Amino acid sequence: MKPRVIARSLVALAALVLAMVVAPPAQAASATAVFVKTSEWGSAFEGKYTITNGTATTINGWSVSFDLPAGGSISSSWDATSSRSGQRFTFTNLGWNGTLAPGASVSFGFIASPGGATPAGCTLNGAPCGGGSGPAVPGKPGAVSATASASSVALSWGASSGSVTGYRVYEGSSVRATVSGTSATVSGLASCEAHTYTVAAYNSAGEGAKSDPVTATTTGCTGGAPGKPGAVSATASASSVALSWGASSGSVTGYRVYEGSSVRATVSGTSATVSGLASCEAHTYTVAAYNSAGEGAKSDPVTATTTGCTGGAPGKPGAVSATASASSVALSWGASSGSVTGYRVYEGSSVRATVSGTSATVSGLASCEAHTYTVAAYNSAGEGPKSDPVTATTTGCTGGGPLPKHFLTGYWHNFDNPAVELRLSAVPNEYDLIAVSFGEATATPGEVVFGVDPGLSASLGGYTDAQFRADVQTLHARGKKVILSVGGEAGRVQVASAAAATLFADTVYALMQKYAFDGVDIDLENGLNATYMGQALRQLRAKAGADLIITMAPQTIDMQSTGAEYFKLALGIKDILTVVHTQFYNSGSMLGCDQMAAYSQGTVNFMTALACIQLENGLRPDQVALGLPAGPGAAGGGIVSPALVNQALTCLATRTGCGSFVPPRAYPGIRGAMTWSINWDASNGWNFSRTVKPHLATLP
Repeated sequence: MKPRVIARSLVALAALVLAMVVAPPAQAASATAVFVKTSEWGSAFEGKYTITNGTATTINGWSVSFDLPAGGSISSSWDATSSRSGQRFTFTNLGWNGTLAPGASVSFGFIASPGGATPAGCTLNGAPCGGGSGPAVPGKPGAVSATASASSVALSWGASSGSVTGYRVYEGSSVRATVSGTSATVSGLASCEAHTYTVAAYNSAGEGAKSDPVTATTTGCTGGAPGKPGAVSATASASSVALSWGASSGSVTGYRVYEGSSVRATVSGTSATVSGLASCEAHTYTVAAYNSAGEGAKSDPVTATTTGCTGGAPGKPGAVSATASASSVALSWGASSGSVTGYRVYEGSSVRATVSGTSATVSGLASCEAHTYTVAAYNSAGEGPKSDPVTATTTGCTGGGPLPKHFLTGYWHNFDNPAVELRLSAVPNEYDLIAVSFGEATATPGEVVFGVDPGLSASLGGYTDAQFRADVQTLHARGKKVILSVGGEAGRVQVASAAAATLFADTVYALMQKYAFDGVDIDLENGLNATYMGQALRQLRAKAGADLIITMAPQTIDMQSTGAEYFKLALGIKDILTVVHTQFYNSGSMLGCDQMAAYSQGTVNFMTALACIQLENGLRPDQVALGLPAGPGAAGGGIVSPALVNQALTCLATRTGCGSFVPPRAYPGIRGAMTWSINWDASNGWNFSRTVKPHLATLP
């Protein structure tokens, strides 16, 4: 057996010698740019790149470039200058952060949309951001199949080629699931709804092409108007736009294609072509199905631009991004099509800058001011169409001061419904506290996300996340407070564990920092856990400080007994609670604090006798307000004249002007009133706010 051992040793020695001959040299250290998503919500995300000099020599100047998927955009950035060419975004150092000694790092950040997008094809000074060639992005997944139940859709697909870390399941631009295998189930859906999904694989190099879409309708359809159509796709020519979409659930007679509120086509199938359009024009469409019961919900909007953008005046510039300091706003935008001599930056009708490139800085501004800009390209043939507007607020804002002794609260819609759509800055001065509706749940218990609703944005002509944040500062400058309402009628935020409580506090606080919200409103109409929600709010208070505003909007039934979870929560956080504005509507008749009668909603007795339950069972008068609908359309029941709201407030504050129920004592500190909603108030001629707000000044 000895010869075998000797032979084995000789083979090992030969292998060692060969390895010494052919082993490649160690790879040289390099500079890297590493991306992380610091936060993500439905419509957008906040991203950060960290550049690290891993070489032995100083880097003098850096430039990071990457791609976003079609339709992706960047609304604001910081610690770098930015430019855009198509879907390629480039960030270059500022004067103070361009020199990196060996081992040094620097970061820049940005807000981008949609929320599920991920930068791809990153380069740092022309080389791969990872310091090497790295893997290519994965290929397109195979055909997706879908099986629906009443509340979920199970998906499966063919594996992508190449190196795959995982797969993201998209509904439109929103990520509905992230998995490592080739199947996923999207749960928590309503019955009889159409959902259209695509799937994309990703790895360290970025995200690959999305799969072909698949549409499935959850079961449980029982008649009525049809469901919402599936995702709409659009293909443009020089004079027309061809549309197709996923079929709606339920019985369908036909479909109407809308541009804004105008019907552009009515068809019986799931495709239509809108003709007779001018070349080089952008058009945004939605689709709704109808039958004898009425029209269903509109689809998500789709935008297409007709071809033929050549010759004559230049085309419309691409999306404009803005970065503000205390005295200036730096702007950058996508290049216009056609021949371009230069660009003019407008504020209203005034030209603020004229440049030859795709960036400009407007200087000499005051701090904490909102400015809205558009950009237009020009050449010898004339000026092209202006860009979509972008709003930025110069830094240096200090907030809006304390809440009044008696104040009016209103909810602002971050969604479309039959009420008037409003920009946040359009809220009138009668409102002291504005609750933004709503922060939404994710698949992770306790997590809260927020972003400007795409449907609302489309209805307002392109209302952006940056414009919304600027509008918050505008309200602050007017002395108003703005809070994020969590939940709503359809909300599913669940805080039922210590981990969920911590995540709720962390994510709400992150949104407060991002949007400058002054607090949070708890409007969970599908149940809550008083113990863990109390923990969450105390953790949030520890992060935000003593000025944190905490409000609650329970339904009437939730405040009938101190044993109810909502009432337990209010009493449990009484030391940090700002106000409870119970919804005194949509409830039918209920007992008051005298337990003598079931008072009918929509009366002074109902409002005063039910408020008395809270006032006589542990809450201070300054922690109780009356919540009522703003007028017809705002609620299914309990709509009252604003004059009756005033009468109820006077009764509670002074024990005069009451109905048959008279409270056991006066509560001069009664805090005020709340209405659902500011938008419905607008739809009803501002009757609620213009009647109730002046009356609050007459209370003791």
